[in-house]
Amino acid sequence: MKLSRPARRASLVVHVVAAASWLGLTLGLLALGITAATTGSAVTVEASVRAMKLFSDWLLLPVAFLTLVSGLVLALGTQWGLARHRWVCTKFWVTLATTTATVFALRPGVNSAVAAVAAGGPLPDAGEVLFGPIVSLSAYVFMTVISILKPWGLTRRGRRLRATSARTPAGTTGPARQTA
Repeated sequence: MKLSRPARRASLVVHVVAAASWLGLTLGLLALGITAATTGSAVTVEASVRAMKLFSDWLLLPVAFLTLVSGLVLALGTQWGLARHRWVCTKFWVTLATTTATVFALRPGVNSAVAAVAAGGPLPDAGEVLFGPIVSLSAYVFMTVISILKPWGLTRRGRRLRATSARTPAGTTGPARQTA
């Protein structure tokens, strides 16, 4: 089922805003992680990792899921499809991977850093607060680039669907039938 023009536009706006928010949150996490890893002040380290926890607990997952869901709505409700173009398929899998990594890697890393610092210890490993945001930021920039450039062409399924639709005369719903 294809989205109406207003629904497609609304979905596109939601998707772009959610993706930009996810990118912005990741930049914020990276800035806080760099601050925590490079400062000599225990107070600043604690404030930085606590702010990272706030971002990752309250903002990151809702924005990630909104990006994923709005992207699926756009893919399934427009001519792009989910498995017709390689760039769309790639964006879906990278979004799914980064959402999963947020749940199982980034948030636990931030939580362990907060626990260590709150207990009065030093930041256990700068990598815990830097690695996730760096990987996430790289993935989001990559997805932004392929969204703009739309590289790689059609998938095998996309080529098959295009060939089928090219053989179907206008106004019919299935393959063209020859009559005697």
